[in-house]
Amino acid sequence: MELDDVFHIFSLIGTIAFAVSGAIVAMEEEYDILGVFVLGLVTAFGGGVIRNLLIGVPVTTLWSQGLFLKTAGIAILIVFLLPVTWIHHWKRSEAFFDAIGLSAFAIQGALFAVKANLPLSAVMVAAMLTGIGGGMIRDIMAGRKPLVLRDEIYAVWALGAGFAIGLADLKQPWGLFVLFLLVVLFRMLSVHYKWKLPRRSLRASSGGQS
Repeated sequence: MELDDVFHIFSLIGTIAFAVSGAIVAMEEEYDILGVFVLGLVTAFGGGVIRNLLIGVPVTTLWSQGLFLKTAGIAILIVFLLPVTWIHHWKRSEAFFDAIGLSAFAIQGALFAVKANLPLSAVMVAAMLTGIGGGMIRDIMAGRKPLVLRDEIYAVWALGAGFAIGLADLKQPWGLFVLFLLVVLFRMLSVHYKWKLPRRSLRASSGGQS
């Protein structure tokens, strides 16, 4: 299996996972069918667009991704037509599918940067932005606090995937799939055990001021 084949596999996995995620959030907010498609597509492709802007790739390359656009559209339509009870079952596994999308897109973004011969720092940023960008736009458009800013560790795993690919120059399919599984695993562990990054509150200090 060639590196380009692996790239396309991760792109498809991430596209489906995030398109479905965006569509479900839109239906939770009671958007009409157009809103469901818009939010689903923004979630699926937003991270890649942000990445392209920052590393100097024309955003118009999005329109050449006919297969991914069609795949996202079909996935969104299927979810829109599913019985509500099925969607509720999906919701119970929301964090898992979000972890799949995060992992797949983080690896896809890192491979994209490596292919462009960018330095390690750029590979890590590309992995993070591709992994979290679409979800952030989704949550902001839905009027929600972005998932990446919530308590559980999220973006760190995308950065870690970029670091591993950029530092170890992972190009073998088996190595990339192991990394994919590890990112999903650690993301789910952070959800289950509620791992958090350090934070500091200013409420106490501000409350003591007159």
